[in-house]
Amino acid sequence: MRRWSRQLLAMIAIALILPFTSHAQSAAEIKQQIDAHAAQIETLNREIAQYQQQLDQVSVKKQTLQNTISSLNLSIKKTAALINVTQNQISSTELEIKQLSNDISEKQNAINQEHAGLAEIIRSIAAADAQPLALQILSENSLADTWRDIDAYDSLQSALGDHIAQITKEKADLTDTRTKSELKRADLVSQQNTLRLQQGSLNAQKSAQSELLAQTKNQESSYQKIIAEKRAQEAAFEEAINALQAKLKAVEASAIPPIGSGILSWPLANMVPKDCTSIIKLASGQSCITQYFGNTAFARSAAYNGQGHNGIDLRASIGTPVMAALDGTVQDINLGAVPNCQYGKWVLIRHDNGLTTLYAHLSSITVSNGQRVSTGHIIGYSGQTGYATGPHLHFTVYASSGVTFTNYKCNSGVRIKIPISPFNGYLNPLDYL
Repeated sequence: MRRWSRQLLAMIAIALILPFTSHAQSAAEIKQQIDAHAAQIETLNREIAQYQQQLDQVSVKKQTLQNTISSLNLSIKKTAALINVTQNQISSTELEIKQLSNDISEKQNAINQEHAGLAEIIRSIAAADAQPLALQILSENSLADTWRDIDAYDSLQSALGDHIAQITKEKADLTDTRTKSELKRADLVSQQNTLRLQQGSLNAQKSAQSELLAQTKNQESSYQKIIAEKRAQEAAFEEAINALQAKLKAVEASAIPPIGSGILSWPLANMVPKDCTSIIKLASGQSCITQYFGNTAFARSAAYNGQGHNGIDLRASIGTPVMAALDGTVQDINLGAVPNCQYGKWVLIRHDNGLTTLYAHLSSITVSNGQRVSTGHIIGYSGQTGYATGPHLHFTVYASSGVTFTNYKCNSGVRIKIPISPFNGYLNPLDYL
């Protein structure tokens, strides 16, 4: 797969989404393109998660194979060592057999010599026996010498016979020991052959596991490459979204009136446009500002999770009339308030100059969807519905082109419709009041 730079991918992404038209794009069209890019990013994130899961599985498989190969290597080394030990034992046994064979040969030679000596004695005795007894006696110095010679022959014959029997027994013992050694050698050779077969089997297993490991590493590399490419595509779409958002901001800026005092009217009568904490005492029916727009100290608290306050709050007792800040059309209303959740009852008015205003936490509403209202028209009465720590009016100003709606899930599980906007679609009401 070809590798593309993030900048080129971003250009391609924009080219795939942006229509080839010569007219200037509206904010709605740009928002549609941003949503399309966001959908692409969501799809890529799902694909990345799937490939990451497969990559994790392959990585586990690779580690298992590596562990198996390590175990096989140890088994192969152990088997090789056993083969070497067995070979040494065979060599030692062969030396024992050779030594026993030499000992047996020596015993056989001794037996042969003893037999030869015994045969010579027997021949001498036979020759002596063939002579007359008188002649034997006369050949000796005395009769006693003759009898001593006869006894000596008998003793020597008997001793040679015993010696031959002893040597013969020793030879038999050596032969028996050699036979056992030869059996031991044969057993060791059999063991060695078995170990060599095991070694061959282990080598075959290692070869197969190594081949599988190589394939697994290739899979791992492929998944890593795919994920990297998906992330590059994701980054490209994010860059495209940033570019489109900048374009949207420029379009929205051109679609709303320039900042200026008096463009909008205060939605409450008898307003004192000051912070309530700076006022010593309010006259009956007067209102002031209890919370400003933006990242205020209160907005940085747990109340807004540090996300900023998207409007201003005005002190207003329950039942205070709430008025339209400018001519316009009621875009939407919400009559179903959920306790401790979002805006409660609200009215949204779209004005003709590119601004949209929201009036929230109302106790009651006196207008309907699609109704045309003029500046100062009473649209409802203040209250403390929804998430409100006390009676007040929440007043938000939007760039009209940025307003959309979402189903917000309350902590109670109930879902309600509320207006929302991109961050740069929220405007500071004090810039226009």
